Amino acid sequence: MILATLVSVSTYAAPPAGGPPPPTPPPPGLPINDGVLYLLAAGLLYGVYFIRKSTKTQKA
Repeated sequence: MILATLVSVSTYAAPPAGGPPPPTPPPPGLPINDGVLYLLAAGLLYGVYFIRKSTKTQKA
């Protein structure tokens, strides 16, 4: 009986859980705008190279 009383009192005396867990941190930001111009220039140069290469092979 004393053990049951101690167990029930200890559960009421214990502080509640700390609440909900903290939110997860956001994913790291990815720098999209930093390399867009370089990517565009590289694509343009590759396109010019590919067109010139294909026109040279058609002439021959």
